[in-house]
Amino acid sequence: MADQEAEDRKPQSDEARSAFTQPTGVMPQPPAPEDESQTTSEFALPNGMANPSSTTQETEKSAFTTPNTYSSRNAPPAFTPPHGIPLVKLTKETPWQDQMRTMLRMPVAERPTPEATQKHEDETGPAVPRVLDLTLRIGELLLAGGEGAEDVEAAMFAVCRSYGLDRCEPTVTFTLLSISHQPSLVDDPITASRTVRRRGTDYTRLAAVFQLVDDISDTDIEITLEEAYRRLAAIRRNRHPYPGWALTAASGLLAGSASVLVGGGALVFLIAAVGAMLGDRLAWLCAGRGLPEFYQFVGAAMPPAAMGVTLSVLHSQEVNASAVITGGLFALIPGRALVAGVQDGLTGYYITAAARLLEVCYLVVGIVCGVLLVLSLGVMLDATSLQAETAFVATDSRPVIQILASMALSLAFAILLQQERHTVLIVTLNGGIAWVMFGALAQTSLELSPVAATAVAAGLVGLFGQLFSRYRFASSLPYVTAAIGPLLPGSATYFGLLALAQNDMNTGINSLTKAAATALAIAIGVNLGSEVSRMILKIPGATTAANRRAAKRTRGF
Repeated sequence: MADQEAEDRKPQSDEARSAFTQPTGVMPQPPAPEDESQTTSEFALPNGMANPSSTTQETEKSAFTTPNTYSSRNAPPAFTPPHGIPLVKLTKETPWQDQMRTMLRMPVAERPTPEATQKHEDETGPAVPRVLDLTLRIGELLLAGGEGAEDVEAAMFAVCRSYGLDRCEPTVTFTLLSISHQPSLVDDPITASRTVRRRGTDYTRLAAVFQLVDDISDTDIEITLEEAYRRLAAIRRNRHPYPGWALTAASGLLAGSASVLVGGGALVFLIAAVGAMLGDRLAWLCAGRGLPEFYQFVGAAMPPAAMGVTLSVLHSQEVNASAVITGGLFALIPGRALVAGVQDGLTGYYITAAARLLEVCYLVVGIVCGVLLVLSLGVMLDATSLQAETAFVATDSRPVIQILASMALSLAFAILLQQERHTVLIVTLNGGIAWVMFGALAQTSLELSPVAATAVAAGLVGLFGQLFSRYRFASSLPYVTAAIGPLLPGSATYFGLLALAQNDMNTGINSLTKAAATALAIAIGVNLGSEVSRMILKIPGATTAANRRAAKRTRGF
C-alpha cells in the first residue's frame, strides 16, 4: 500500500502528458458555444444587435423615404406653414425673370421639381458639363453688359432648369461666375466657373441674350444645345448697331443738352459739344494705347474743362463757362455702374455691390483729377466766369427748351449705350417725363428738395422701365439707364470741384456730398420703382403681393 502511494507521488515523465494539458490548480474553462466554433468576420454584428434580415427594409431607399423610427403620433413640429407652401406656377404668360427670381428666393426643399422644357431624343438628356458651360457663357455676357447680379443668377437658373438640371446653385460676383449641380443627395456635385475679364456697354447684345434665354425657357420652342451655342456665338460676333462717329456725335449731343439744362444757350451748346467730342476722341486714344479706364476718364474730362477755362480767361460775358464744364461732366458720370451697384446692394448681393461701387469711386476720382488739373490752372490764371449763382435754372423760365434738352440728352445716352433702335424713342420719352417730374417737384410752388425730387423722378423712371421690359420680356436696363441721364448730379459735382480748386474745403465737401446724395437717390429711386411694379403686377404662385418673398432674410423675419 505504501509502495503504491509512493509510486503515485512520483512526477510523471514528459511523454506521459500533453503540451496542452491544463496545469494542476487551474480552473477548467467552460465549453465554447457552438456558434463561435466557426470563424467570423471583423464586420460581423456583435451579440445583441438587431439582425438586418429580421427587419423589413428596402434594398434601395430614396432620400425622401420615411425613416423606420418615424412615428406619426410623436412627429416633430412640421416646417410647413399652416396655409401650406405656395404653388409655383411656371406659366408662359409670366416673364421668366419673375419665375426664376421666385425660385431663387425659395428654400431648396420647397422648390418644385423641374420639367425639362427642351426635349431630347436621348432619355438621359444632354451632357451636364455642356449645359453648365452654356449657362456660364450666357451669364458672362449678361454680367459684362452691366446686368444686376440677381437677374444674372435668374438667367443662369432658367437655362439649367430648361434642360432638366435640378439642384443647381449659381453664384455671381463682380468678376467670377460659378455654378454647382448635384444630381442627387448621394452623388458628388459638379462645379464649373468662369471669370469675367472684360466689360463692354452694348445693350443690343444684352437684349439678344435675354431673347435667347426666353426662347430656351419657352415650352413651344425647341432649342438644342448645338443651336444655343450657335446663337450665342452669333451674338458675340454681332457688330455694334452704331458706328464710331455716331458715338462721338452722341457724346457731343449729350454734353450740349446738359449745358442747356443748367442755363446755357445755343453758343454754349456748341462749345460744350465740341469739348465733349474732343474728350471722347482722347479717351479712345488712351484706350487704344492700353491705358486703364481710370486714365481714360482723366483724359476725357480735361478737354471740356479746358474749353470752359479758356472762355473764362478770355472774359467772354456771352458764354457761361460753368455750363460748358458741367455739360462735359454729364457725359462722363458713370450712372449705369452706380445704378447696378446700388441695386445689387439692395437685393442682398453685397460683395458685387461693393465691387461695383468701388469701380464707380475710381472712375469719379479719375474725372475729379482731370477737371481739377484744368480748374487749378484756371484759378491761377484768374478766370472770372467759372462760378455761377445756382446749380439749376428755374424750369418755369424755359420749360419747353429744357424738356427738349432732357429728351435729347436721353437720346444721346441711349446711342452711347448701343441700344436697339426701337427702344430709343421709348427711353427718350421716359427721360422727358423724368425731367418734367423733377421740375414739377423742385422748381414750382411745391419747392421740394432737389434730392427728394430726384428720388421721386427716378422712381417713376424705374416704374415705367420695368413695365416696358415686362411688356417685351426683356431687360429693364435699356429702358432705365438712359432715362436717368437728365437727373445726374453734374452741376453739384462741378461746383464742388471748383470750390476745392479755390481751396474752399467746406463748400467743396458740401457740394460733393450733395452730388453723392443725389446719385444715391437716383439709384434707390430706380430700384424702388422696379419693386413697386413687381408688387402691383401678377406674381407667379401668388395672388397678392403679401405672398411675395423677400430677396434675402438676414434678421429672421
